Amino acid sequence: MAQRTPRGKRAAWNGNQPLSRAAKVKKTDVKEVSAVLKKNVLVFPCGSEIGLEINNALKFVKGYKLFGGSSVSDHGKYVYQNYIDGIPNIDAPDFIDHINEVVKKFNIDYIFPAHDSAVLKLAQHQDVLGAEVITSPKETCEICRSKKKTYEYFADSAFVPGMYSSVGDIPEYPVFLKPDVGQGSKGVALAKNRSELEYHIEKNTDLLTLEYLPGKEYTIDCFSDFNRELRFVGMRERKRIKSGISVNSASLEPTAVIRKMAEEINKKLNFRGVWFFQVKEDKNGEFKLLEISPRIAGTMSLYRNKGINFPLLSLFDRQEYKLDVIENNFKIEVDRALINRFTLDFEYKRVFIDFDDAITKDEKINPMVMMYIYQCINKDIELVLITKHARDIRETLTHLKVDHSIFSEIVHITKEDDKHKYIKNDKPSIFIDDSYSERKMMKEMTGMPVFDLDAIECLIDWRN
Repeated sequence: MAQRTPRGKRAAWNGNQPLSRAAKVKKTDVKEVSAVLKKNVLVFPCGSEIGLEINNALKFVKGYKLFGGSSVSDHGKYVYQNYIDGIPNIDAPDFIDHINEVVKKFNIDYIFPAHDSAVLKLAQHQDVLGAEVITSPKETCEICRSKKKTYEYFADSAFVPGMYSSVGDIPEYPVFLKPDVGQGSKGVALAKNRSELEYHIEKNTDLLTLEYLPGKEYTIDCFSDFNRELRFVGMRERKRIKSGISVNSASLEPTAVIRKMAEEINKKLNFRGVWFFQVKEDKNGEFKLLEISPRIAGTMSLYRNKGINFPLLSLFDRQEYKLDVIENNFKIEVDRALINRFTLDFEYKRVFIDFDDAITKDEKINPMVMMYIYQCINKDIELVLITKHARDIRETLTHLKVDHSIFSEIVHITKEDDKHKYIKNDKPSIFIDDSYSERKMMKEMTGMPVFDLDAIECLIDWRN
């Protein structure tokens, strides 16, 4: 015999109600200000590793509404709730005009460049843009975009690697070759002798010929406020690199040498907000500069999880708030890999879900499923629990600290009964069950989409 328990009505906050707090707050009260003065932030291009990190850093912050912009269809549309496609490439003659149209249409206050070329382009046109670009002044961006200009600008510093203008200047091999303007590991090469060097130079005359650095590689994450004060220096080892991206990185305490380098770079170049530089050890174990960039780095997620949210600090700095930078005192390591995000070509309004080995895993709560359940609640998708649980289902739910009211109905049947008999077909629905036989019968009898637990991931909406 089936048991059906109706769910009681629940009052819900829809996010559109006015905040019950004073609009006028002290300038130093960052939390109060961010809650009241909502700002719209455009991230471009939002599907880059940088753009995805900015989304992760800001998606839960009250007071800011994120918009993701892109020139091509990219991963950004799977994670940004407010996704804007069709923006011209940065080299297109109408790029700045189009950005200004987006700024006007969506009342954008700030633009976060999420690619090195976008950083430079937007910084160079800051004076004609209708929103403030979150990066350093254009002079700084122009120097940092060119490795040759960077090395020449810091030519008097001991940390600059050897750069050779002619073959005759090279004291020893191997030498390292890389483009003057570029990112990641694109176009780089190692020349072990003169013939290899001449081969690569003939293919690309714009390559820089540099001292070979055989040691470990590090990124130094920094933050400078509107007074040009260096407020934070964080060091991380790039332990595993793929396509120029650090996919495994571990936090380290910055050495005195690294702090001195950061202070010297900050003193000579005018930074505003977040920036970073990369170093590598030479054959003697001394740190030599690879590059400097006035933007977010994708692997800044490492320090974000230690309490240093660089995108948020940069936004607060633009509003000239007095900031305290607090870092948790523990070491942390991050490892990154490709992830899956999905879109489905149908909508549903009701979910029928099993209990044993679905909501539960080894008699404990399955956190992935509960995440999905609360997503359904947020989207006003009805949840029906349909189970052959051997004990009193309400007692088990209570024991597991699951509120009965999240389900519109609890359908408790015997092991000999068939679940499809209790399915209502008055609205589009799906069925989730770990049992193949249950899914097979449900599909045959109702035609509704059925899902095993391994397919829950395609039902998760990661857009904020």
